[in-house]
Amino acid sequence: MSFFQDPPTLGNQYDDDALLQSYLARTLPEDLRRSLTDEFRELGDLGGNHFYQFQLRDRLNEPVLTQWDAWGHRIDQIEVSPLWKEAEALSARRGLVATAYEQKSAELSRVHQFVLNYLVQPSLDVYSCPLAMTDGAARSLLMLGNKTLIDRALPHLTSRDPATFWTSGQWMTERTGGSDVGLTQTAARQSPEGWRLYGTKWFTSATTAQMALTLARPEGNGPGGKGLSIFYVETRDAAGKLNGIQINRLKDKLGTRKVPTAELTLDGTLAIPVAGLTDGIKNMAWMLNVTRTWNAMGSAWSMRRGLALARDYAQRRVQFGAKLAEKPLHVDTLAGLEAEFQAGFLLAFRAVELLGRMEAKVATEQELLLQRLVTPLAKLTTGRQAVHVTSEVSEAFGGAGYVEDTGVPRLQADSQVLSIWEGTTNVLSLDALRALAKEGTLEAFFHEVEGRLSRVKDSSLRPCVDAANNALEHARAWVTGAMLNPTALESGARRFSLTLGRTLELALLSDHAQWCLDNGHGPRTRAAARRFAQQGVDLIQDEMDLDDARHLL
Repeated sequence: MSFFQDPPTLGNQYDDDALLQSYLARTLPEDLRRSLTDEFRELGDLGGNHFYQFQLRDRLNEPVLTQWDAWGHRIDQIEVSPLWKEAEALSARRGLVATAYEQKSAELSRVHQFVLNYLVQPSLDVYSCPLAMTDGAARSLLMLGNKTLIDRALPHLTSRDPATFWTSGQWMTERTGGSDVGLTQTAARQSPEGWRLYGTKWFTSATTAQMALTLARPEGNGPGGKGLSIFYVETRDAAGKLNGIQINRLKDKLGTRKVPTAELTLDGTLAIPVAGLTDGIKNMAWMLNVTRTWNAMGSAWSMRRGLALARDYAQRRVQFGAKLAEKPLHVDTLAGLEAEFQAGFLLAFRAVELLGRMEAKVATEQELLLQRLVTPLAKLTTGRQAVHVTSEVSEAFGGAGYVEDTGVPRLQADSQVLSIWEGTTNVLSLDALRALAKEGTLEAFFHEVEGRLSRVKDSSLRPCVDAANNALEHARAWVTGAMLNPTALESGARRFSLTLGRTLELALLSDHAQWCLDNGHGPRTRAAARRFAQQGVDLIQDEMDLDDARHLL
């Protein structure tokens, strides 16, 4: 008797997502939700059918760099995968960037935009990477106010026409390191034609973009971040020739293998200062605000895809006389992962909501303070959750989850970058501390959490409320004491920031669970909140011996 395992399948990713349905019913006005439903359903069908099947067929296709043509000319041409080519056209036509700038849904335009991406991006092999940087570049140009560059680039970055749509790169990392961009060595020199850049960018994602924002140090400027400037670069001239750029090699990465990440040499690259000749790192903040939000949402949709496949597989795979979906231990395992996903989903979308309100200029002062803190918290918390959940999803498939041509290992490998891109967990934890240094920020965070918890009335959610309140009070006491000891503050920053992130997640989950119970959306989110509380939100350790930590290095 032959034995075969049936592969998992996906359905419409809008219709099959109960959490998304309840979130939209709660967040969007009814008339707006109804007007967008057909669009969401179409993207859900593309994500679960056409593009998912395309993704499986396209698995072995990766970017190819051709440095020389047959006649000895250096061309440095990158060919991306067939799926990426179709993803670019889809992104333009469906407004996966443009929706945020058209502002048809006012302060909810960011929610609209990220729902579209949430529904289809898991099947596009991390095409979200160039889109995140494109979105970040568009927002940076707008906020920094260089009218010439806005008029030149913004119509392309926000176009719905595939023929005119541009993507943007973000070139910051050099050989000297990643997060400490103040060590940037790329020099900017004046020439008769304008500013020219000289240096090496060690890690540039989406190198096929038509433009990039990059950091360089104008000649004569001092060291550190203050002496850097943000520059606008178009990668090719009108004849299609690279603009003083040599592509040295493509990176051989663990995951995100469809993303053409390259090492570049800039040798006289023509560039335009975006906002003066100093404060480059400060001016990059608008870019990071957007790309970190994309990162948090990428974590949410990666977890969602993994769980959708694992749940379907559990209904097909028979072991020891029963389906996995009937095995109590397997059910318990997937339930824990579902709780992490739902928490991450709500935190990521909270960051999206705050970004949208800020951009639409309707955010309160308290919301502006909250946004500055929630963005790094959402990125670092969901990034860790995505790594955990996708690893467990691979294990849920047994040996099949370790075999490349099932497509399952790609989920885990691609998710690993989500805790690294746009700042590692440790870097973002320190950024959260910097956000808290602004007066009123911690109070805004407490107000957010306590306000959510105050709406929770169901008695079965009381343990969730208690766990969140206890973690909140512990965090307040810890940071108040640690402020007097810089070493303790830094060494505990990761646990503290994850505690804040998970506490806010539990408050959001509990609040949404109550709303679902009150509005006919069932007990599913209540179950997630209760499970999430049991999995732990308070990670702070009061007594940390740094000498012991050093001994363990």
